[in-house]
Amino acid sequence: MVSLLIHFNWNWVDLFTIEDEKDFVKAANPSTYPEDFFLARLWFLSFNCSDSESDCVTWENCPHEASLDWLPGHIFDMTMSGDSYNVYNAVYAVAHALHEILLYQSEVQTIGNRKWRLHPFLKNIEFQNPAGDWVILDDRSKLEAEYDIVNIWNFPEGLDLEVKIGKFSTFALHDHQLSLSEDMVEWAIGTTEAVHSVCSESCGLGFRKSPQEGKAACCFDCTPCTKNEMANGTDMEHCVTCPDNQYANTERNKCLLRVASFLAYGEPLGMALACMALGLSTLTVIVLGVFVKHHNTPIVKANNQALSYILLISLIFCFLCSLLFIGRPNTVTCILQQTTFGVAFTVAVSAVLAKTVTVVLAFKVTSPGRRMRWLLVSGAPNFIILICTLIQVTFCGLWLGTSPPFIDTDTHSEHGHLIILCNKGSLTAFYCVLGYLGSLALASFTMAFVARNLPDTFNEAKFLTFSMLVFCSVWLTFLPVYHSAKGKVMVAVEVFSILASSTGLLGCIFAPKCYIILLRTDRNCLHGFRDKRH
Repeated sequence: MVSLLIHFNWNWVDLFTIEDEKDFVKAANPSTYPEDFFLARLWFLSFNCSDSESDCVTWENCPHEASLDWLPGHIFDMTMSGDSYNVYNAVYAVAHALHEILLYQSEVQTIGNRKWRLHPFLKNIEFQNPAGDWVILDDRSKLEAEYDIVNIWNFPEGLDLEVKIGKFSTFALHDHQLSLSEDMVEWAIGTTEAVHSVCSESCGLGFRKSPQEGKAACCFDCTPCTKNEMANGTDMEHCVTCPDNQYANTERNKCLLRVASFLAYGEPLGMALACMALGLSTLTVIVLGVFVKHHNTPIVKANNQALSYILLISLIFCFLCSLLFIGRPNTVTCILQQTTFGVAFTVAVSAVLAKTVTVVLAFKVTSPGRRMRWLLVSGAPNFIILICTLIQVTFCGLWLGTSPPFIDTDTHSEHGHLIILCNKGSLTAFYCVLGYLGSLALASFTMAFVARNLPDTFNEAKFLTFSMLVFCSVWLTFLPVYHSAKGKVMVAVEVFSILASSTGLLGCIFAPKCYIILLRTDRNCLHGFRDKRH
């Protein structure tokens, strides 16, 4: 009997369509539903049921044929509203859930023996209502929604009409979810254009939204993306950082590929430095050839010609090592750059120191009562080069063994360029090598400065003093300029310092001697020096 009743109720619900709902509303009145206070109040206000001569209101005072469809649309709309449609679907959902319970009970044969809860069956209901719409209560398989956008048109006599002016579909493409006919919109009096749904304009490409403190979420400021960040869409919450091999364009709306950059031989700066290095090294070879050719002359023999040869050969390597800094860096050149530079300059500066010590010893030997002849005759000053070079080689070995130089990239110095350079590795080791070289240069300068006033015959102490003054000045200027430069300019500064300091040693020490050897041959003899001395 219960089963038949439920089946009867189910069939009745299936027959109740949206058209039936209109007939039901037309037939509804307070006498049919006396417990509905809202319906009674609507009836009294709409059909003048109240009696001014009596406090007692009876239904006989109302029109007998009164119906809700008499009322104008702005007071009571006969079409099914959104809330009514939800109630309509809710009734069907409960009916379907009861039907599922009934079927389940018949399968397990436990009718009347157990109370079943409605909610577990109701939350998984999925059906198609008589209007042809799918109703799904399961959140995991819920269909995409589609909404109609309506606008209320106002007419005289207080009449209103809802007009569909567009729709919003969540399952459409992102740029086509909203369709709206603005020419069909009836705006308020005095308004001629569409109002904004947010209190801020949309943020365009290259900008991100920044919430305004203390205001609604729709209020925001448009903040431009920072360097190397981009935003390629409107109203983006965050800017996207470009990869290391890319950079953001000036509009900050896309990332572009960086151009690899380094101090190349093909560009004017690299070509000029390379030509200077090759030219100066060739000049040094020529000077060495002149000294070898005139090795028997007094001016070459003065101050130990072997030290002059060592100094000239080391200067050739100093000029050529600057070429390691030009061109695309690789692992080999990065390692050879600093080590070759450190060792070559150590040999050159220690040779200057040995020459200065030789000058001092030569004049000490000529003084009465001095017993330093054995130091000069045994060639002790030559060991200065070996000892100083071994110490520098030890520093370089420790550098390469702990944290050697390696290839690195710089993405910040030049906009749109990926600068390829050599990282020093251990800065402590680099400054140890540079500091040791500076201490040798300072010792050579001090020794030469002390011997500058010795007699001029066979004495080059003044030239050594001036050469070391130029050398120290170049490298003292190099440090602040090097640290303030960036990218390729930093490498160019280091190359220029190498060339300038080496040129200072070559010019100040050997230019006067070449002048006498090539142009003043009359002075390149003992007789000439004696005449000058007297």
